[in-house]
Amino acid sequence: MISEDKKNWAVGLLCQKAEELGRLPKKEDFDEITRSRLKAFLGPWPRALEAAGLKEAKVMPKKSKKRKKVTKNIK
Repeated sequence: MISEDKKNWAVGLLCQKAEELGRLPKKEDFDEITRSRLKAFLGPWPRALEAAGLKEAKVMPKKSKKRKKVTKNIK
């Protein structure tokens, strides 16, 4: 499990970069090692931005279970 210190470091880094750039940071704004640490501590990029409070979590609607209507060809 990832320590809170590491998560806080990653969140702080993302927030600092967002303030510096004046926009949401992109993966390309960080070097490869920093990107891999951010991913390790916070997960995939969208989840990392959400954890830092920079992006609102996307709510996915539940999929309805529709049944296909089966038709028989009777001749």
